[in-house]
Amino acid sequence: MGVRLEPDRLLLPDGAEFEFIPMPPDGQFPRIFRSACRRPPTDGEDAVLDRYRVNVGLSGAGGSLESALSMMQAGSAIVKAGGAGVFIDNSAMAHGGSDWIAMTEDGGPDAISFAFASIVRGTKDVYTMGMHVLGFPDLLMRSSDIDEQGERVVEIIRYMCAENRPIDVGHLLADERGPLFQVVGRTNDDLESDSPMHNPYGRLKIVSAKDIAQGN
Repeated sequence: MGVRLEPDRLLLPDGAEFEFIPMPPDGQFPRIFRSACRRPPTDGEDAVLDRYRVNVGLSGAGGSLESALSMMQAGSAIVKAGGAGVFIDNSAMAHGGSDWIAMTEDGGPDAISFAFASIVRGTKDVYTMGMHVLGFPDLLMRSSDIDEQGERVVEIIRYMCAENRPIDVGHLLADERGPLFQVVGRTNDDLESDSPMHNPYGRLKIVSAKDIAQGN
């Protein structure tokens, strides 16, 4: 038995259920989608965006890697039915359909976190959005503590997802050279509680272990 679509819900073969919400097209959405894509959509996906006639909203339970993968499978079903890609309200990030299907078929922690967790870089701080979909708090770091590409943030996300366990205040993050960072606090994300981007687990403030040692 395959994916089943009813007027107000989509059901996967394993019984996972998602609210199905068709919405009329929005003249601004193609531009927003393209600007939010982690990688540029293909020419074919661009063509679908230019002529699309309906937005399909899917809503389901989150809070774990398993539930996030189920959501990816639901999104893939819509893409295979002709969708151009997937826009994620929880992190204001988008993926072209071919990328989304590839990540879904991979199904590993790296692919799931890449799909849902975005990284926002400001002049002073870097923070993530969307980690609550996976069941984790978001991360908050100083821009000066990470490299230009943000690889340190990516490494921490991978560590959390690969181990599938939360880190908390006092946790040391290290490599073969020793401690690199320490979690020194937990804060709120300052978003309204009804916002899809609000993380109920808060944000973990992470600083360089070197700076901590020099301050002692």
